[in-house]
Amino acid sequence: MRPIPFLLLATASTLGIATAAHADCDNAYMQAEITLCLEEERARADARLNEVYAEAMTALRAMDAALSPEDRGAEMALRAAQRNWIIFRDTACEAEGYLMRGGSGETMVVVGCQARLTEARIADLEILTETR
Repeated sequence: MRPIPFLLLATASTLGIATAAHADCDNAYMQAEITLCLEEERARADARLNEVYAEAMTALRAMDAALSPEDRGAEMALRAAQRNWIIFRDTACEAEGYLMRGGSGETMVVVGCQARLTEARIADLEILTETR
């Protein structure tokens, strides 16, 4: 059964289906290439989101430390908000994917939505990291 995977790889290569290492995102026009580029964009946004979230948590911990014990809660509020935001993002993007439900572009729509909403969340969290 070894010839089948090789045959599939050869066919994909012949058809010009992009792989992550070969996607030219500046000139992508095939759906598979666009989807790969959006996946790369989402991965970069997720990495940046993790960085900014950590910075925001540090800032809110410092805020909490300056408050009396009964007034603290900023860190816990952000943690809960972030967990709920992830659920929101994934559910909202699933709904957006219904624009292409069952079609070959569904994944492209969902991944693009996730990248877009993650970039927006980064901007929201950056507000919390600003020095007051």
